[in-house]
Amino acid sequence: MQLSALWSAGASLLPLQFCAAPKKEEALAASSKLDRFGIQLYSVKEDMALDPQGTIRTLASYGYKQLEGFDGGKGIIWGMEPPAFKQMLTELDIRMVATHCNVFENLEQQAQQAAEVGISYLICPWIGGLTSLDAYKNMAAKFNAIGEQLKPFGLKFAYHNHDYSFVELEGKIPQDLLLEETDPALVDFEMDMFWVHVAGTSPSDYLAKYPGRFRLCHLKDAAAGQGDPHTRGVALGKGEMPYADLVKKSQELGMEYFIIEQEHFPTGTPLEAAKANAAYLSTLTF
Repeated sequence: MQLSALWSAGASLLPLQFCAAPKKEEALAASSKLDRFGIQLYSVKEDMALDPQGTIRTLASYGYKQLEGFDGGKGIIWGMEPPAFKQMLTELDIRMVATHCNVFENLEQQAQQAAEVGISYLICPWIGGLTSLDAYKNMAAKFNAIGEQLKPFGLKFAYHNHDYSFVELEGKIPQDLLLEETDPALVDFEMDMFWVHVAGTSPSDYLAKYPGRFRLCHLKDAAAGQGDPHTRGVALGKGEMPYADLVKKSQELGMEYFIIEQEHFPTGTPLEAAKANAAYLSTLTF
C-alpha cells in the first residue's frame, strides 16, 4: 500500500475530536487585544489645569497604563518635583512614556526632568506648514541634532504630524522629505492617524511605506464627511476610521505606543470621553 493510502487509512481511525473543526472559542482565542495603551493629557487639558494629580488618578482608574504629556504652562511634569511625580506614577501603576514639548528651547533642562521620571520620548508636536522644501530639509537637520542631544540622557526624539505635512509642496510630500532626511537612529515619528486620514492618505498604507519609523501613534476617530477637520473629531468607534485593522497593521509595522487623543467633543465632557475611549480600546479585538 502506498504511504498516502496508509496515511488516509490512519486518519480515518482517529477519534472524532481530532477530526472536528476548531471550536468557536478556539477561533476567538486567536484574536488579539492591546494589553496597554495611553492617553495624551491634552485631551483633558482643562481638568489638568485645575487638578493635575487628581486628573491623572482618575485616568488611571479608567484603565490607562500610559500617559503622554504636554507643557500646559507648568512644565512637562506640571510643577511637581521629579521624585514626587515618579512616586505618584508608581503608586498608580502607570507610566508617562512621552511628552510633547518645545524642543527648541531649554532642551537639556526638560531632558533631565524627563529622564528622572522615566519618560522615553520628547516629541515635537508642531512646526506649522513650512513654505519650501528647503525649509523642511533644514528642519530635518534640526531634528537630527535634537536626537543627538538627547542620547546622553537616554531619551529618544520624535516628531508628531498634522495634516499640513501631507499637502504636496514643490512636487513632493513634505512628510516624505522629513522621513528621508532624518537619521532613523536619531529620529522616530509619531503618527497622528486622524490627521493623516483627513489629509486624504491611508494611515496603514503610509506606515507600510516607512516600516519601523513610526513608534508611537495617536488614535482618534473622524466623523464621516469632508467638513472642517477641527470639528470632525468623535469618540473612538463612532467615526469612519477602521481601528481594528489599523491597530493590527500598525503593530506588524513596528508601532509600540498607542495613545488616545480627542480634541473635539460633540457630547459629554472630556473626562467622560476619556472613559468611553478607554472602554472601547480595552475591548477592541483584531
